[in-house]
Amino acid sequence: MAVTLAIVGRPNVGKSTLFNRLTGTRHAIVDDQPGVTRDRRGGSGQLAEMRFDLIDTAGLEQAKQGSLEARMRAQTEAAVQQADITLMMIDVRAGLLPDDSYFAGLLRKAGVPVILLANKCEGKKGDTALAEAWSLGLGMPVPISAEHGEGLIDLHDALLEQARALGLEAALYGEELAEDIITSLPAEEAGRELEEEAEEGPVGPLRLAIVGRPNMGKSTLINSLLGEDRLLTGPEAGITRDAILVPFHYQDRDYELVDTAGIRRNARIADKVEWLMVQDAQRAIQYAAVCVLMLDARQPPHKQDMAIARHIAEEGRALVIAANMWDAVTDKQVAMRQIRDRLQTSLAQLRGVPLVPISGLYRQGIGNLFVAIDQMDSLWSSRIATARLNRWLERMLEAHPPPLVKGRRLRIRYMTQIKSRPPTFALFVSQNGLPESYLRYLIGGLRDEFGLTGVPLRMVLRKSSNPYAPG
Repeated sequence: MAVTLAIVGRPNVGKSTLFNRLTGTRHAIVDDQPGVTRDRRGGSGQLAEMRFDLIDTAGLEQAKQGSLEARMRAQTEAAVQQADITLMMIDVRAGLLPDDSYFAGLLRKAGVPVILLANKCEGKKGDTALAEAWSLGLGMPVPISAEHGEGLIDLHDALLEQARALGLEAALYGEELAEDIITSLPAEEAGRELEEEAEEGPVGPLRLAIVGRPNMGKSTLINSLLGEDRLLTGPEAGITRDAILVPFHYQDRDYELVDTAGIRRNARIADKVEWLMVQDAQRAIQYAAVCVLMLDARQPPHKQDMAIARHIAEEGRALVIAANMWDAVTDKQVAMRQIRDRLQTSLAQLRGVPLVPISGLYRQGIGNLFVAIDQMDSLWSSRIATARLNRWLERMLEAHPPPLVKGRRLRIRYMTQIKSRPPTFALFVSQNGLPESYLRYLIGGLRDEFGLTGVPLRMVLRKSSNPYAPG
């Protein structure tokens, strides 16, 4: 079993920067303004030959009961209880602040193993704060620079000493984690590995991205599924910032649920952090197998809802639409008709996409939602034999022959499926330039013949070589 480390500290001390450094990714959103991270985010970390699970947390703040900051603090406290070792960070540039002393006292009272990290110590900065840090009562501070990768050898030695004291040295170097390839790659290569898994490999859990506009109940749905307050929720719009992945098991199948920030249209994005949030959500869509688009069933679908659905289709992901807050809808028949009419007019390229009424808060409709998810994953992963495809193609060509292109009759010679996830087909033609209307005719026929309703299809044109042309 892996050793779990939780990174804690007041806002803007560099926790997410260290998380990205140790996981070899850029997945945690980082910005100069405080309070960017709100949920606890997990990842697989590596430091030299050590392997461990890592939890990034929100900044610790003294807050009134029931406030957003208090709920963020509860998430951080849960991470500390879950962790084997807590890494408490301070910012030596800012010096030791009262909040540092207050929360160091809480960690001492909790009796959890703690390593004190003095961040932003590049060069000779922070000597005064390093001396003051002894007063926190958490032992000798380890000077590091998460941004520049300095001091990681000292962090390695401190981790090893703490692990030995707790009897966790073997787990920290466990062979079962030595093959964790993704976390040992640079961020760009890790992204490619994830993309290949999402597009090509039905290996491991099915990854579901829960997406939608702000305040659609995405985090509430995941908390209901998990049966715990794993994700930060509340009446405030835009609470979720990072895309958070959590494992989930339902009816003999493993899933990875990815909670995402609400996606607003570009014109309404106010600052850099929100732009990073939207980029993170779009990356979650790119690496998912199935996307669950959350709508507010109490009102007709918004133009931005349809824009998100089209983006999912363009990325080639399978889509299920969840009409959330169904428990609060008074005239359910009218509401369902409004949603279906909007989908038919604005999402014609994905006709037949499943629409499931749910209540994430009260866990209603969850069974139907997962039936739709599994069905769409099956269609998205489907393959059609070449012989069947070409028998169907022959009938389509007889019913409506290809049009003239540049005064010559275009001939379609052959068709085959070159990949699934999403289903992608190669069409071998005698010359370039098959009209868009005829492509739509063929794609519509594919959907009707093979039941590929609601999933994105891709058609690639390839020019047939002429065996009689001079070499």
